[in-house]
Amino acid sequence: MGTLGIPKNTIDILNKYDFAIQKKFGQNFLIDSHVLEKIIKAADITKNDFVLEIGPGIGTLTQYLCENAREVIAVEIDRMLIPILEETLSDYENITILNQDILKVDILSLVKEHNNNKPIKVVANLPYYITTPIIMELFEKKIPLAGVTVMIQKEVADRIQAEPGSKDYGALSLAVQYYAKPYIAAYVPPNCFIPRPKVGSAVINLTPYEKPLYHVEDEALLFSLIRASFNQRRKTFANGVNNYEGLSYSKDNIIEVLNALGIPVDIRGEALTLEQFVQIANRLAINNS
Repeated sequence: MGTLGIPKNTIDILNKYDFAIQKKFGQNFLIDSHVLEKIIKAADITKNDFVLEIGPGIGTLTQYLCENAREVIAVEIDRMLIPILEETLSDYENITILNQDILKVDILSLVKEHNNNKPIKVVANLPYYITTPIIMELFEKKIPLAGVTVMIQKEVADRIQAEPGSKDYGALSLAVQYYAKPYIAAYVPPNCFIPRPKVGSAVINLTPYEKPLYHVEDEALLFSLIRASFNQRRKTFANGVNNYEGLSYSKDNIIEVLNALGIPVDIRGEALTLEQFVQIANRLAINNS
């Protein structure tokens, strides 16, 4: 089987299996070998690595991963792709294909069984509608990660690495930056895929922090404050938290904490840094304990 980074090979295999592209799975197949090489480079895949690939599709990137990694497990939700993957990856001994929904896979067991609980590398070409749940699942479940390299919608990548005060900055920027350092390795135009998506994509690499950046008394509270402050973006932070169903702090409570920390009381969530969110959450947690 030839490499799938060549458009003709991709078209041939889709035709051979009479494969119908599934809108519901957000399927777009990559047909640019330069981009594939950039992903491998950004993910820093070596022969020592165990790689978990999410959404291998027809195996385009998987072929490159198998060439460069020690072992690859590819998790594909669409069972119609399984026979295609079995053919396109038939030359490789170091691949296991799982026909499952990644959000239901026990990744911790895979890490234990295949990598002795050492940090793994995750590589994925993610449909935009499921990008955030998958990225957050990897971090929140405390899976040992050496790095996460994903192809996602450009706009989501921009949001992940956004700085305070910019229009892209929001709950997703803070949630990801709490766990990892984001870096956009490449922007990828629509013509690098079959079918062409309507929007541009980006390859983003997330390098998890070895130890947390900040001491946090109550993580759940921190994330609730973050969500509350972006829930009604135009409101001040104090009003946003006061109006948020999941939290029971009065506006006076919040203003008192902001004053104590020397933060302007009329500040909006989009102007607060992660460190300031942590300071506010810790003070509220301590006041309540």
